[in-house]
Amino acid sequence: MNENVVRTLSGITYIVLLVAATLYSEISFVLLFGLFLFLAVYEFCLLTNLKKVIPFAMAAAGFVLFGIYKDADFWSNILLNLGALMVSVRMIFGLFSKKPPKFKDQASKLVTLTGYIIIPFLLLIKLPFLSGTFKPQIIIGIFILIWVNDTFAYIVGKTMGRTKLFERISPKKTVEGFAGGLFFAMIGSYIISLYFTFYPTFVWIISAIILVIFGTLGDLIESKLKRTAGVKDSGRIMPGHGGILDRLDSIIFAIPFLFLFYQILNYVS
Repeated sequence: MNENVVRTLSGITYIVLLVAATLYSEISFVLLFGLFLFLAVYEFCLLTNLKKVIPFAMAAAGFVLFGIYKDADFWSNILLNLGALMVSVRMIFGLFSKKPPKFKDQASKLVTLTGYIIIPFLLLIKLPFLSGTFKPQIIIGIFILIWVNDTFAYIVGKTMGRTKLFERISPKKTVEGFAGGLFFAMIGSYIISLYFTFYPTFVWIISAIILVIFGTLGDLIESKLKRTAGVKDSGRIMPGHGGILDRLDSIIFAIPFLFLFYQILNYVS
């Protein structure tokens, strides 16, 4: 079968599964993203040559404590969030270093796994429950913004891109593509706000800005991890697209920043 056809069918299947599971029920949403969590942990272990027993145990414990039982209070959520943010900031500094990512030992890999993979997935699962009731539209909205950004960053970068964004890590990304993706994501956020009215327009616009900026950093960080590991894709579960990390690298890196924004918003409102 033609590679483009395989890629298209794989992408459509992924989108339909994600949207259907998210909208169908709380249980199907939690189970799907729990599955994504374990797949992402597996792929991270492959990329970093980390033994899988302890990582899977940590992911299972986190999923049970904070994924299935989501009723943590404000400060518990903040502590989880800060744990992820500390690792995220360290990885951002590492991105701008010319040296490959270094893990001193297994413990440092586990810390990175926790803040880079496990906690962000748990925050993603908790996000639509922040107001006390399940709002799947939040998840649909943020994924739409990520997809709009990815699509228009590619189109604008392909047609108008001249200035490389981070050539050493991702030669195809351009400043023009980044700006185009951000512009259309902000337009998309305005349109979303007309239908998902539980948040005002400015909240959706700020969400788009957070997702594009930190999502782009997340994509670059995963690219650096793959370059260090000497692989093109993080996995093979999605034909033509790679692994779960290849599909969700942007959103899981942006989620701790977005979650903090929503937490503060809910706390002051």
